[in-house]
Amino acid sequence: MFFVAALVVGIAAAVLWRLIVQLPSYQVQSDGSATITERALTEVFSSDAWYVVLGVVFGAALGTATWRRFKHLGWLSALLAAGLGLVAGLVCWQLGQLLSGAPFDERLATAKPGDSVPIGLALRSPSALAFWAFAAVTPILLGSALGPDDEATPRRTRRRKQVVEVPEQQEVVDDLGIVRPDEAGIIP
Repeated sequence: MFFVAALVVGIAAAVLWRLIVQLPSYQVQSDGSATITERALTEVFSSDAWYVVLGVVFGAALGTATWRRFKHLGWLSALLAAGLGLVAGLVCWQLGQLLSGAPFDERLATAKPGDSVPIGLALRSPSALAFWAFAAVTPILLGSALGPDDEATPRRTRRRKQVVEVPEQQEVVDDLGIVRPDEAGIIP
């Protein structure tokens, strides 16, 4: 069930990734060359940045769900969350590339002078995939470190000492200053 959830999260993230990222375009010149502005060249890496942001958000959601369901497994829940995060990240990466359409090389080869050809949606730094796993493990680490310890014994409530009323002992002092038991028979 959680594996299917990771696939669904990856699909949703891929669609969102495709909708958010504004891909820069190459301009085809009359001599057949293609140019891109310097500003557009910096936007090439925005797809990686948005992939990381989506990985942190969706990975944390997967990690939280995994912790709530599998915290009784202990450290294995962290491995499970990391695996689910990687699955969702891989699905997002591959499906995002498919959603960008035909490969950039083919679109550039068929373009006419004056056409604007957007680059393909791709992950240019594969190490960004690690953010999905790290984000999925983070809620488990925080939950286990800061949450209540289920194995600890509950605090015992302090019992109040029962106060037993003891009648006051009255001392009787005679005329000579000698302390004698009172009339009730209690010896001081």
